[in-house]
Amino acid sequence: MDREKELQKLGERIKELRKSKGMTQLDLAAAINQDYTSITRLEAGRTNPTYVTLLKIAEGLEVSVSDLLKIE
Repeated sequence: MDREKELQKLGERIKELRKSKGMTQLDLAAAINQDYTSITRLEAGRTNPTYVTLLKIAEGLEVSVSDLLKIE
C-alpha cells in the first residue's frame, strides 16, 4: 500500500464531501474546532488523521465515518 497515495485519496474525499455541503475549509474547521491549516493539510494528504479526528470530520460534515472512508 502506498501510504501517501491513500492519504491523498482521503483528503480528496474530505474535500469532495465538504464542497458538496457548501462548506469552506474555514467552515469545516469551525465545525470541528480545528484550525484552518489542519483542514488544508488533511485535504492535501499531508497528514494522517487520528480516528478521533475522523469522527469529528464525519460529524462536522454530517456523514458517517464509513461514508467518509468510501474512497475509490
